[in-house]
Amino acid sequence: MAKRRSLHADGTRTILLYHHHRQNCTVFFAPTSPCQRIDSDLFPGIALWIKRDDLLHAEVSGNKFRKLKYPLLALQGKNPHLVSMGGLWSNHIHALAHASAVLGYASTALIRAAGGMDSAMLEDCRRLGMQIRYVSRESYRQLRDEPGYWRQCLLEVNPQHVWLPEGGSSPAALHGVAELVAEVSTSIGRCPDVFMLACGTGATMAGVLAGAERKSQVIGVAAFKNADYLHNDIRNLLQQAGYPEYDNYRLLTDFHHGGYAKTSSVLMSFCENFVSQTGIPLEPVYTGKMLFALHKLCMQAYFPEQTSVVAIHTGGLQGNRGFPYSARLIPAINT
Repeated sequence: MAKRRSLHADGTRTILLYHHHRQNCTVFFAPTSPCQRIDSDLFPGIALWIKRDDLLHAEVSGNKFRKLKYPLLALQGKNPHLVSMGGLWSNHIHALAHASAVLGYASTALIRAAGGMDSAMLEDCRRLGMQIRYVSRESYRQLRDEPGYWRQCLLEVNPQHVWLPEGGSSPAALHGVAELVAEVSTSIGRCPDVFMLACGTGATMAGVLAGAERKSQVIGVAAFKNADYLHNDIRNLLQQAGYPEYDNYRLLTDFHHGGYAKTSSVLMSFCENFVSQTGIPLEPVYTGKMLFALHKLCMQAYFPEQTSVVAIHTGGLQGNRGFPYSARLIPAINT
């Protein structure tokens, strides 16, 4: 087994352990993303840390890193062809393309877009060897609703094909996310009163609930409209992964700023102010909306004085390339 340490700009390290299985090099990650203490007038009345999962890996970013960990470990030595789904700027598809390339696995992405539409994310994926197939909005809905429908979207299917759900949100993904809680407890010396995070598919919320085991309240901020169905998805993911039905959480559904990948002037102003004050890069689709919601809760004195809060930065900064203002969300030291 070979070991290499990668030094981040802030001095923290990510340890990469390389286990060789036949002719494949399977990469296991032992991340040590920091909890960064934040002292800002944007968040009065609380003791705040940011769990910097944006630093876990340069490409397999944030919560995608954690959600892919155990599903991919389970495939070690099987030489699969991975198939999944996402949009033109999907963080999950971007992370999966990089992980597949490192592991030597074939991969195909079913992309919700008209044929010929492109993005810098898809260019990255093609360069890494991922096959891209476009699907209509109707087919994409069927991919979400009908198990096995993905087979109809491929030219041919064989036993090597392995399906990974949208966002990488399989029951096995929860185990990787749950590990975050122990990392936080070690870093700050205790389990915090509150975990705060953004919600897309609900798997990150479910994983943190599993790891916290009712020791902390978990607050999720939905990144899109009409997200109440996530309660059912979170419950199902916990059950399928073998965890109890935790209910120590709150799902906030009014901070979507118009919908998925939509922004507002007040959100963008907040994100720019946050980046300027803290030097932490943001994207406005997930983590930016979550921190804006936390800011609003603090301004409303929602939390008891000096409540300890860990807000999870779920990465996904590659998606900033889809916005014209992205340079304003990356601190000058990182450009």
